[in-house]
This record gives sequence, structure tokens and C-alpha cells, in this order.
Amino acid sequence: MLKLAYIALSIVMAIILYLIGSYAIIKSTTDPKSQTKLKRRLLLGLLLWHLYIFLLGSSGFLVDLSFPPKFALMLILPAFIFTGSFLYIHRKSNWIQSIPYHWLPAYQSFRVIIETIFVFTVLAGILNETVTIKGYNYDMVFASTALIVAFIAYRAKSIPKKLLLIWNYIGLGVIAIIIVLFQTAIYLPEIYGPNMTSLSPDIGWYPYVLVPGFLMPSAVFIHVLSLIQLKYYES
Repeated sequence: MLKLAYIALSIVMAIILYLIGSYAIIKSTTDPKSQTKLKRRLLLGLLLWHLYIFLLGSSGFLVDLSFPPKFALMLILPAFIFTGSFLYIHRKSNWIQSIPYHWLPAYQSFRVIIETIFVFTVLAGILNETVTIKGYNYDMVFASTALIVAFIAYRAKSIPKKLLLIWNYIGLGVIAIIIVLFQTAIYLPEIYGPNMTSLSPDIGWYPYVLVPGFLMPSAVFIHVLSLIQLKYYES
């Protein structure tokens, strides 16, 4: 059931990303053939990235938690490079502005679910409390504001640009803290207490690698997308 929870959440979020992308394509592209082509590219990109995560997470390569940090090099870094390069190239594209502004903060609400799953992962002996809400991971607190911020953006007569900007920057800051938290929990667990042990090597198996490989990078992607959307918004 724990593994199914990770897989099910990842499937749902991938579908939501596809639907957001499809909506943006339809709203910004009038040619039906171009719409179909772009939607196929979007679907293929999501499928190929998930296939990469599955193959890597099933190979056992990431189970070795020795330095250098394989999660960061093989999953997080490529996802971040794609986010930066893709959104920079398309920063002034019409499809970005075609996405309703409240959709993007609403997307971040899934982080409440993943943090809840983390608690059960601790019970399974794969994580320790350090990287959950019981320790130093306060992502659940931030994510609990996502629907509130989305509702404000939806109901406001004009886009609360400053609120969304600050909120997105805080969200990125929280993710940065979580990355550091996980890395130190693996390589320097003693800083959290003399009896604290490293995370289980099982985190290197699929589907647990969906967190650093897809779920977390997707949250970063949406935050950066929202910031770009707001930067080029003309009130």
C-alpha cells in the first residue's frame, strides 16, 4: 500500500501536468495539427522521464548511498537543468499567460499528501522522523496554504501579484531546505542527534525515487513557471 501511494500520487500529478499543458497548448495554438503535435510531445516527455526514473530506480544503482550524492546527480540536477532551460527559452511564450493564475498555486497542494505519506514511510523503517513534519520538514505547513492562496488569486479582481511572488519564493526556499535536510540525513545524520542513523538504502528503489525524480522537481517547475508568469504579466 505504501508503494502504491507513491505511484498513485505520481500518476495523478503527471495527469494534472498533462492537462495543464494541454489547456495551455489549446489556448495558445489555433492550428489543430500543431495542437496534436505539441500534446504528443508533452505526453512523450512525461512518459520518457517516468520510464527513466523507473529504470534507474529498479537498477539498484541509487541504493548505494555513498558519496557522491547519486540522487542529486542523476535525478534532481537533470530535472532542474530542464526546468531552467525550458522555461527560460519559453519565458515570453503565449502559452504561459494562457494558464489561469490560480491553477499553479493550487497544484502545490499535493505536497500535503506526500508529507503525509512520509510519516507512514517512517513507520516502514525507510525514513526517519528528521525528514518529516515531526522533525525539520515543514513543507506540510507551507503546502496547507496552497488552496487558500489559489482561492485568493481566483476571487481577486486583479491578480495579487506581490502575494503570489512572495509565496512562490517561500515555496522554493522550503524545497531548498528539504533537499539539504535529506542530504544531511543521509551523509551527516549525527548532526541531528548522537543516536540518529542514516536513511535506509531502500529509498534508492522505485517507487520511492519518484519523490526526488518527479514529485519534488514538478513542484519546483510549477513555482518557477508561476514566477515567470507573474514577471511578464501586464496588469
